[in-house]
Amino acid sequence: MPIVPISGSEKFALQPAPLRADQRSIGSLPLHIVDDETVDGLDPLTYEVVRHRLAAITEEMGDAIKRMSGSVVVTDCNDFGAAIMDEAGDTVQVGLYNMQLAASLDMAAKWTLENRSANPGIKPGDMFLCNDPWVGGGLHQNDVTVLAPLFHDGELFGWTGAVAHQVDLGGVSPGSWSVDGMDVFWESLPTPPVKIVENGAVRADVEDVYLRRSRVPKLVALDLRAKIGANNVAHDRLTALINKYGPDTVKAVMKRMMNDAESRLRAKLLDLPDGTWGAVAHQDGGRAGDRNVYKIVLNMTKTGDRLIFDFTGTDPQVEGIINCTLAGLRGGIMPVMLTMLCPDIPWAPGGIYRTIEIISEPGTINNCTFPAGIGKGSVASAWSTQNAVSETIAGMLSTHPEHSEHLMSVCCGSWDLTVLAGVDQRGGGFVTMLCDAMAGGLGAKVDGDGVDTGGVNCIPMGRVADVEINEFSFPILYLWRREEEDSGGPGKYRGGVGGSSCFIPHDSPVGAVHMVVSAPGKAVPQAPGLAGGYPAATQYDVLVRGSHVLEQLKAGEMPSSLEDLGGEAHTVPPHLETDLGVRDVYYTHWQGGGGLGDPLLREPENVAADVLKGKVSQRAAIGVYGVAVDETGTVDFDATTRQRQTLRLERAGLSHHEAKTGAPA
Repeated sequence: MPIVPISGSEKFALQPAPLRADQRSIGSLPLHIVDDETVDGLDPLTYEVVRHRLAAITEEMGDAIKRMSGSVVVTDCNDFGAAIMDEAGDTVQVGLYNMQLAASLDMAAKWTLENRSANPGIKPGDMFLCNDPWVGGGLHQNDVTVLAPLFHDGELFGWTGAVAHQVDLGGVSPGSWSVDGMDVFWESLPTPPVKIVENGAVRADVEDVYLRRSRVPKLVALDLRAKIGANNVAHDRLTALINKYGPDTVKAVMKRMMNDAESRLRAKLLDLPDGTWGAVAHQDGGRAGDRNVYKIVLNMTKTGDRLIFDFTGTDPQVEGIINCTLAGLRGGIMPVMLTMLCPDIPWAPGGIYRTIEIISEPGTINNCTFPAGIGKGSVASAWSTQNAVSETIAGMLSTHPEHSEHLMSVCCGSWDLTVLAGVDQRGGGFVTMLCDAMAGGLGAKVDGDGVDTGGVNCIPMGRVADVEINEFSFPILYLWRREEEDSGGPGKYRGGVGGSSCFIPHDSPVGAVHMVVSAPGKAVPQAPGLAGGYPAATQYDVLVRGSHVLEQLKAGEMPSSLEDLGGEAHTVPPHLETDLGVRDVYYTHWQGGGGLGDPLLREPENVAADVLKGKVSQRAAIGVYGVAVDETGTVDFDATTRQRQTLRLERAGLSHHEAKTGAPA
């Protein structure tokens, strides 16, 4: 049965029209604005001081969230975002955390302005909670935003926003990732902006409605207060800044930051040649049992000082959990814009968005309509959108000798989701998303290899929780967590390698642990290379039933490979929900980054060094790089020359005889 939009849901899927530059109110809500003369007349020193203070405030917001949260996903893995916006909801500054999330806060602020100003009203001391991806503020329902309007002298001066991934907000499956889901009604309830704080006090009725859906309400309640606290910190700092420099000066700096980001990006685009670059990214399987592969098509055109992202040809939305909304599509664009195009430009998305146009048909997998399933949208179609954007922007930058220094091949191509739930070692209920895959491999650069297990490019400050933290917090025992050879894409410059984790349930009073797996990139590599570079390895997960690990540990032996585990090994499909028994082992192997340049052009000494370090196997050294190297790292240069010539002939479909004589052997 095809998914069709429900009548009346359209207002949740449309981005509100922007306010006029001179608009002084929305209904009875007065806005604080400044004219262009005030912006242009800023003293340069004052501008730099206040600009850096605004950036520091977003960092303080992040520190506040981490200090108050109790979730490992937030405190140890930095899966959250923070932003400062102006009175119209345009984003002035984002932090170095999850930029996918922060990039969509403007949508939620604009929607709140348009739909909540009259009823229930926007007043000093209010905050709004939202986890509706059709509104914005997050890419799936587990991304919960708290938006706080900032007033000065009775006028709406701006907004702050804090957003973080919540480990469980209901739905059919623990962690709210319902791999059997057909549509949004299998998932956590999307909630458009509701007033969670009124006149400085948390509304108990709204909080109860929000927490009632979760399997871990106390943890979610703590994260709610962390986000409220982060907004309070930001408002204290912003108020002090306004009192010191004056409201017009601070607002002029905010406007100037966006104007500077826009003008400097336009100048950079004018420096690059016009053209169109294309990419196709994929998702394998929309839900459990679905063996189809779905595509996201992008043609990015650069004309003058503008970029057009045209997603025409993208597959229609599907029955399953992998669709994302317009917020997810935008969240796939902005992180790459910031990290590749704007590393030397103020990170003010409100100005950067002015330089781009998005062409996308509603009802597609990365711009879906309600009630499509979006429970995995953040790390499914939004992530694949990011891969396609990364590939096209890198292609554009490669045409310029200076700007090419900032490009990377596609980084870790997919998120290897593992959700664990059950009874912890202290007898309490738990749900968590294991964030080991945050240590993905970064893509290769034009002048060097990608960073091994360096992270994911949409969360610059993303981290992996210590093994000891995970074992202390949850009833699991690691057998290993390590980098994996051959996981980075081969090339003249190699993509950074990914890694793997292997663990068993441990010390839960009930023994078994419930597990939900959702990891694409198993049918099609999702971190392609550039300029002849090869893609990173595909995702690979294995569930071993009835292992011999307990006996090995009792005997003082530590298994170090899948072959050591005994039992019955099952390759895990992209989506699976099951239980881990006390004798079961789960192995999860996430992806590296794409390579850059022909692998046959890689220096043999670099291949040998990779073999010695366990980054590349001897089999790949000879078969992919054409380098004959022994286990001591010694290169046979004559054999290497012959092997590389053989590989080149094989690529051309020729034998040595044909190459010499021109006649078939």
